Amino acid sequence: MRLFLIRHGQTPANVLGQLDTAHPGPGLTELGSRQASVIPDALRRESIDAIYASTLVRTQLTAEPLAVDRGLDVQVATGLHEIEAGALEGRSDRASVHSYFETVLAWGTGDLTARMPEGLDGNSFFTRFDADIASAAAGADTAAVFSHGAAIRVWTAARAVNVSPMFAGTTDLENTGMVELSGSPGGGWTLVSWAGLSVGSPGGPQLLAL
Repeated sequence: MRLFLIRHGQTPANVLGQLDTAHPGPGLTELGSRQASVIPDALRRESIDAIYASTLVRTQLTAEPLAVDRGLDVQVATGLHEIEAGALEGRSDRASVHSYFETVLAWGTGDLTARMPEGLDGNSFFTRFDADIASAAAGADTAAVFSHGAAIRVWTAARAVNVSPMFAGTTDLENTGMVELSGSPGGGWTLVSWAGLSVGSPGGPQLLAL
């Protein structure tokens, strides 16, 4: 199947640089709504069979224009939400943000025992996220999945077989940035493009030397 992982549009917490992972979370800023509105045109040439969003409000709002455009329902999945920040929730100081992403990067490179301060470890994240991706793969040839920056980055880092985990773990994904993969849960996933840059292209993800 083809899988488009799409980060939500800009939120007030994004503007403030806050770690905001709690439910139901904020809505979109005016810019975030404009970002969501152009997604249908960005995917105009793609045949989308199903649309999924996390339980957080911001992904559902971001998915709505595409759903209206394609005449599809947004299916809310319980495992696609952002990586919980634990005791770091709501913080924006440098040390807290560094601690959060240090843990996320550890998961992406295989250390699933690393734990968020007063939070969960990597096994918990991958169990829930993998399950919902498997459900999407079972129900569609091409799916658009609206999720969150850290979640998309660390899952791609761990599951895409053709790029270095450190690329996806350390490369930003802007609001409404898209990651395209092909494959299946059983056969593995291949990264096709990251934020519009094809794998192997100048500035894009580079193929592993296999």
